[in-house]
Amino acid sequence: MNRSMEGEGEERLVRIGAGGVTLEGNLSLPKGASGIVLFAHGSGSSRHSPRNRYVARLLNQANLATLLVDLLTSDEETIDLRTGHLRFDIELLAERLISVTDWLTQQRDTRRLRIGYFGASTGAGAALVAAAERPDVVGAVVSRGGRPDLAGAALARVRAPTLLIVGGNDRRVLELNRVARLRMPCPSEIDVVPGATHLFEEPGTLEEVARLATEWFDRKLQT
Repeated sequence: MNRSMEGEGEERLVRIGAGGVTLEGNLSLPKGASGIVLFAHGSGSSRHSPRNRYVARLLNQANLATLLVDLLTSDEETIDLRTGHLRFDIELLAERLISVTDWLTQQRDTRRLRIGYFGASTGAGAALVAAAERPDVVGAVVSRGGRPDLAGAALARVRAPTLLIVGGNDRRVLELNRVARLRMPCPSEIDVVPGATHLFEEPGTLEEVARLATEWFDRKLQT
């Protein structure tokens, strides 16, 4: 599947082998991209999430490539909808994110691009674990309403500059982010979006997330 997006390059469907399964993703590669952002979706989300696609579109407009990939197969998603267990299997999600990262480093169109991670909810925990495992290729991490605490001991090994974006009304997650940040030796910041809850559904809040993420990646992924 190829779909032209004016000013944003071309979006195409990619299939990536990861630990015995095949993952599907949507790759958008603007001409002359200065970096690529790999999205790690959170609880019950997918690469078709309107929120993530909105952020990806603005990143594309800022000349950053994006890859939105489902870290669970369709069969696994069906199981997870019933049990909710796989979305919290941080080790599994991180292993697959690492496989996708390695795939990007091997493709002609993306192998020279510095990689960033955009993690949401539980996907942020997986992104930080993967960043700790691939310090030489992951140049930046952004967490949106994420659970960095789920990265556990890997937090102490994260080197990539990390931005934690949290809604001001998402108090429990905000506290978890503050505690997790204390365990991270990398350059890091917390940006609190006033009036926002966990999903950033309030007017203007997702736009602020996209602005903050774009500025962070633009600064950190310059090649």
